[in-house]
Amino acid sequence: MIKPSEWLSTLNTLLVNSRSDFLVNKEGRAGCCVGCLHPVARNGLCQGCYTDLPWNRWHCRCCALPLPFPASDYLCGECLQLPPAFDVTLAPLRYQFPVAAMIGRYKYQGQRAYARPLTAALADLVRESLLRQPQLQPDVLIPAPMHPKRRRQRGFNQARDIAEQLSTRLDIPLAGNLVQRQRTAQAQRTLNRAQRLANLQDVFQTTGTPPPRIAIVDDVVTTGATARLLAHTLQQAGAEHIQIWALARTPA
Repeated sequence: MIKPSEWLSTLNTLLVNSRSDFLVNKEGRAGCCVGCLHPVARNGLCQGCYTDLPWNRWHCRCCALPLPFPASDYLCGECLQLPPAFDVTLAPLRYQFPVAAMIGRYKYQGQRAYARPLTAALADLVRESLLRQPQLQPDVLIPAPMHPKRRRQRGFNQARDIAEQLSTRLDIPLAGNLVQRQRTAQAQRTLNRAQRLANLQDVFQTTGTPPPRIAIVDDVVTTGATARLLAHTLQQAGAEHIQIWALARTPA
């Protein structure tokens, strides 16, 4: 039989350990690397796996489309011909192995450990950008909306999940309900660019007036169709300076 004093001592130990685990997790040092299971990891990746990620270093300065040459102030052909409503896109990684697999495990299987290092990378990129250009600081973060039916099926909206983490890390308010999806749409991952644009027509609706400076948060910018239409909707509602923040950008 366990004596009351022993039970209280055990409970106290569990509470202390739980608090320690929370603090360690808060600092991003708990757990093994999700890539290779190395016992020393920060934000879920060891130094080797973190370094080996496909970083999006050369890209269009507007839509972050990966480019094959060093470029910090170049626009891609599409942004030159059809300038979008947003001003800049921050996407630290290219959507290819292993990032594509990590986002897939997070998005479709709910394994948030795989998104943790990617979200940390995005937060670091945003901090660097705002240090260089503090005037780009958005008033609010707006996650790409998901229709309630799709959210029930998946269990969560990954864009809102990422936006909540960024809001906490960067101390920027979250406006999670400022834009809504009016209807469901076919899954975008199976469509080409023209089909994506047609699939998203009249799908977004604002519920209020956005502040002048906003950042739209999503997991991946693929063709840019969702980002363009969502930014256009918010611009029509009154937003003046719009950014896109995403974990990754799909190469052409």
